[in-house]
Amino acid sequence: MAYNTRLRLTLFLLLFVGALTFFTVRLYSLQVVNNEQTTSGSGTFTYDTRVRAARGEILDRNGNVLVSNRASYDLIITNYALFNAPDPNESLRQLVALGNELGVEFTDHLPITKTKPYAYTEAASVGRWSYYFSEFLSHYDWDPDIAAPQLFKLMRARFHIPNDWTDEEVRGVIGIRYELDLRYYTALATYTLMEDVDATQLAELMELSTPGMSVMSSTVREYSTQYAAHILGRIGPMDPDEYEELKDQGYAMDAYVGKDGLEKVFEKELHGTDGLLRTTVDRDGNVLNQTYVKAPVAGNNVELTLDIDLQMSTEKALEATILNLRETGVNGKHEGEDAKGGAAVVIDVHTGEVLACASYPTYDISTYSENFNELAADPYSPLFNRALGAAYPPGSTFKMVTSIAALQSDKGITRLTPVEDRGIYTYYDDYQPACYYYTSYHMTHGIVNVEKALAVSCNYYFYEVGRMIGWRQIDKVAKAFGLGESTGIELPEELGRRGNPDTKKELYADYPELQAWTGGDTLSLAIGQSECRFTPLQLAVYTAALANGGTRYRATFLSRIISSDYQDLIYQTEPEVMSKVTITDEAYQAYTTGMRMAVTDENGTANKVFGDYEIPVCAKTGTAQHGSAGSDHASYVCYAPADDPQIAIAVYVENGAQGGVLGNVAKAIFDVYFATVYQNDVVQPENAPN
Repeated sequence: MAYNTRLRLTLFLLLFVGALTFFTVRLYSLQVVNNEQTTSGSGTFTYDTRVRAARGEILDRNGNVLVSNRASYDLIITNYALFNAPDPNESLRQLVALGNELGVEFTDHLPITKTKPYAYTEAASVGRWSYYFSEFLSHYDWDPDIAAPQLFKLMRARFHIPNDWTDEEVRGVIGIRYELDLRYYTALATYTLMEDVDATQLAELMELSTPGMSVMSSTVREYSTQYAAHILGRIGPMDPDEYEELKDQGYAMDAYVGKDGLEKVFEKELHGTDGLLRTTVDRDGNVLNQTYVKAPVAGNNVELTLDIDLQMSTEKALEATILNLRETGVNGKHEGEDAKGGAAVVIDVHTGEVLACASYPTYDISTYSENFNELAADPYSPLFNRALGAAYPPGSTFKMVTSIAALQSDKGITRLTPVEDRGIYTYYDDYQPACYYYTSYHMTHGIVNVEKALAVSCNYYFYEVGRMIGWRQIDKVAKAFGLGESTGIELPEELGRRGNPDTKKELYADYPELQAWTGGDTLSLAIGQSECRFTPLQLAVYTAALANGGTRYRATFLSRIISSDYQDLIYQTEPEVMSKVTITDEAYQAYTTGMRMAVTDENGTANKVFGDYEIPVCAKTGTAQHGSAGSDHASYVCYAPADDPQIAIAVYVENGAQGGVLGNVAKAIFDVYFATVYQNDVVQPENAPN
């Protein structure tokens, strides 16, 4: 009786184990496919793969392609064929070994270090893949606080990894198994083992005939120019915040998006719509059928206002000038040898279109990722866009503001009103600034009017008229020109600030004794000092408004958006007026004459560069004190032709010493724009005597 009971119990247990084994195998089989994957009784497997849409191209104003896409190949692995093969782990081990030999890395989001002692990486708790790691732990009912070494042991056992493998082989295979495992119970797309595989690596990897591994065509962003890096920007994988913002627009979690620059600004226009490819394979992974459930739609193309030839010339001229300053200083002196960096901006005076926008030092977008650590550590900050992001004191390039304010005031100041330069301005007892010309050469400019004062950059004249009209009149005109205001440009920009009582009070909020606006502050404001801080882009917009008689246009990089096949116009930018500056005929005549005399007068600060230039130029130099150690900053604004202005230029160099040295940058730009070539390397320092 006891024997029969034991026999029945044994048979029952065997049946139970058999049933359990059957359902376990069946459950595993079902888990191999996700929501978009199906098997059939005929031994085939159907799965859907997201096909990334080609990103739209970025072109310059002349149709030159600056950023495009090149064809590439990705390697994907499907679970069905791999796990229907005799020894999936051994297949993956061979794949990992070859990958190590070739020096390639496979996609691996497992947040555990690649070598012992195993520890969690930052991706375990932050980033878009931390959610899936939590799902993985929850699926196996593993403690979310489990130590990394213990988790590694559990995963090794779960995936049946042999004990005689090397640590490197084990970690590599577990990383791949983790990625494949996630596809069992999440909505993640088919596992992409590698992206953008080169031809040699592709051939060697495919020779392994790894079950389930196949090639998928794709595209990779390609840059056709090494210039305009700060403007064009780059793309990269989405971070969690970007995914939350874009997921409702159909973006996949592993989508690439614009990270900065115009790639980010025009993300919506450039991105396109991904497709869905349905593939049916047999047990060996052979493709039986492929069809698009949804065809990918390429993104629209973005045509910029930039002229890439002009951009190249601008960047080269700016770089050459700064490097020359570091090597020789200004006219053989040590001033300017500490030049750090600078910017140059070129604008169409009748539309606000930015034709060139350079920041130095710069970098190569195509190698951004590889060189990031080096770029980030560079003391000259090549990743910083000085053209839009740095606000500097304008120095004497601000004097046209004071001139207009003075001539349009009720103080009776005209173009002919004379002011005698006495070297030291002694109106106030507690603040008596000396004219730069006087301190440098122990000379004065004598009797000057507004035009002569602009030509030779006489500080004394502007001290006098600035005191007479007061800060309010100057600030009103400066604001109308957009100084310290948004330019409307598509990229992020520093707004800067104007020097006025409100600004001073804000800056010295912790020092009440320094908050009061004084007469000395007004004198400083009149020559572009005080608390004035403007970006090179703002100076270019201001100069363009000077050139066209007072219309400040919205600055823009966008010309138009066109369809991916170049057949349809989606959007075209029209000039937009941001503000109108009231300029009387007398004021206009005064500053245009003064800026022209800066070029034509033998003592003019821009004479040595543009004095014999074939095209008439209006210019103003600036040398700005900044309160920090080192040489003064240098600024330069100009436009041409003087009698029919077309483009305006602003150039700025940190610690550039003297504004006159920057004339050669402007000249190189005019040479290209007007298709002329001139040679003149001699520089006239601002306020220097003949």
